[in-house]
This record gives sequence, structure tokens and C-alpha cells, in this order.
Amino acid sequence: MSKPTIFPQEYWTEQYSNQQTGWDLGYASPPLIEYTKQLTNKDLTILIPGAGYGWEVEYLYNCGFCNVYLLEFAIQPIEAFRKRVPHFPEKNIIQLDFFDLNFTFDLILEQTFFTSFPPQLRTAFVIQMHKLLNLDGKYVGLFFNHPFYNHFPPFSMFPQEYLQLFKPYFSVQCFENCYNSIKPRAGREVFFIMQKLKQVSQEK
Repeated sequence: MSKPTIFPQEYWTEQYSNQQTGWDLGYASPPLIEYTKQLTNKDLTILIPGAGYGWEVEYLYNCGFCNVYLLEFAIQPIEAFRKRVPHFPEKNIIQLDFFDLNFTFDLILEQTFFTSFPPQLRTAFVIQMHKLLNLDGKYVGLFFNHPFYNHFPPFSMFPQEYLQLFKPYFSVQCFENCYNSIKPRAGREVFFIMQKLKQVSQEK
């Protein structure tokens, strides 16, 4: 099977070059930080996909999570991260297409990453996310609760569409309106916690 076709690296390079990075908060996402404060195992392997400038990566590393990994397609934010956090281990920085990644993790944290993939890649995205998690691994993050109807990122859906898409592959442990979104996104996000299913449901 051929690899899914995503928005090319050049597209994301252009976004960063032109500072068209509306997804970047300039600091670690408050809902994700509140979630990670509950984590007691500092040895968890954690992936931040589409990490951009790596604010969450930096926060977690400074909190003692030594096995946190940054995944990013574009080089500009990675270079900025290296300058800002020079002590971060180089082996934990991954510049790669999401679909080419073949490591596994205990936890994957994201915000706006799903929305970078066009609708025709959603099932492939879910399958890859499932593959990247260890047994009992969790996928945690934020989704927009409404579509944008764009021909370019961000792409998103209504809450019930997410549930239908993910339920064959994940046990949904939490899926609710986000109470601590940043102000511009207040009332527009759901916070989710999903655990990898050991056996994929046939009800797709």
C-alpha cells in the first residue's frame, strides 16, 4: 500500500517562513499541562507530534520527563527549539513525516496536529496513531469541535464524527468540552483521552 499523501514539507516550510503559524501559542498549552501534572511516572515515553516550536516538549523535559520526543516535519521550528533548549537530547528530536515514524510510545500528546491532515487521510491517521502506541498507550489532546470548511489546514469535525472515527481503534476515556482552553478557543475545543485497543473493532 502506498504511503498517504500529506501536505508537503514545502507547505509547512512556507508557513513558518511567512510566520503564518496561527496554531502556535508561544507557550505550552494549558489543558495539556494540566493533564501532565497528574502524571507521576517520569519514565514514560511521550511523543509530541507536529510539535512546532516545542513548547510542550520543553515544559515536560524541564519537569523531569527525560523520554519526551519532538516530532516535526519542518526544519525552522526545530532549529529554533535547538537554540532555545540547547541541553535537550538530539536523539529525541525527530524530523520526519508522521507516516514514516515507526517507534512506539506510552503517551502521545497533541493539539492541532490532527487538523493538519486532510479528510481523506483521517482513517490512515487513526491507524498510524494506534500503531505508534504501546499496549495500553494513551492518545491525549484537543480537537476543535466544529469544521472549518477549508481546502487547507486546519481541517476538523463535529464531536460525534471524531467518536465514530476513533472508536474502532481506541477506548474513549474522556471526551468533553474543554474548560481551560485559551481565550480565543474558548467553547470551541474538546479535551480527549483515548486508550489503545488491543484488538481493533470490526465495526468501522
